[in-house]
Amino acid sequence: MVNKAVITAAGKGSRMKYITSVLPKALLPLFRNEEGKIVMRPVIDLIMDSLQEVGVKKFCIVVGKHGKLLMDYLFERGVTFVFQPEPKGFGDAVLRAEDFSNNDPFFVHADDGVLTGGYREANSLFEEIKPDAILLVREVSNPKRYGIVSVKEKGEYMGHKLYIVTQAEEKPLEPKSNLGISAVYVFSPKIFQSLKRITVEENNELELTYGIQKIIEDGGEVYAIKLEKEKWLNVGDPQSYYDALMYSYKNLTTTFSI
Repeated sequence: MVNKAVITAAGKGSRMKYITSVLPKALLPLFRNEEGKIVMRPVIDLIMDSLQEVGVKKFCIVVGKHGKLLMDYLFERGVTFVFQPEPKGFGDAVLRAEDFSNNDPFFVHADDGVLTGGYREANSLFEEIKPDAILLVREVSNPKRYGIVSVKEKGEYMGHKLYIVTQAEEKPLEPKSNLGISAVYVFSPKIFQSLKRITVEENNELELTYGIQKIIEDGGEVYAIKLEKEKWLNVGDPQSYYDALMYSYKNLTTTFSI
């Protein structure tokens, strides 16, 4: 099983400004039912619990200048911390964890949300076919705002549509599909070499999608599992956070790791 995970938590949180000036996004709470009681738990707990339930034992948290509160909260959990001094993109954050990977496969998870399922399928598929990357995708109504993939159908896997990814684009002006990439991935170490070979213009960010596309261009295998009933509970902007709070409260039996 894939037993390592990198969680990126170095972003500015500008869409949630004011609250994220004092509290990292990863510490924003959602509702959960624990032993019959309604509790609120930081989203970082829900992320780590979901990954631990599918076999992850080692965590690397990528933090930025304002990561002290998160580091204090996680201090006794035995996690590894690495620093991204400036928020230069999702791909740049993942590159900081190369030593942690140590040539092992690993999950990548953003800190601004949690899926209500899909983790087990991604881990199981990686173990079966050992591709270079596995993405969890879902249909989105506004594809210009997301990383978008073009795909070829490959049948089904554990009740989900399975695809081979033929192209990955970051926030395309003319999207070729409405399949948006959820911010949960499984990668082989090949992602690091792909990201290192990408040159971005000054003041631009190194997006993780660029590394995925480079893997494809180099002949690597990238698979995608389509999510259907699973939800991405997003805490990254006010409207999405409100929706996530309402969903988590109304669905208190959700385990976040179906």
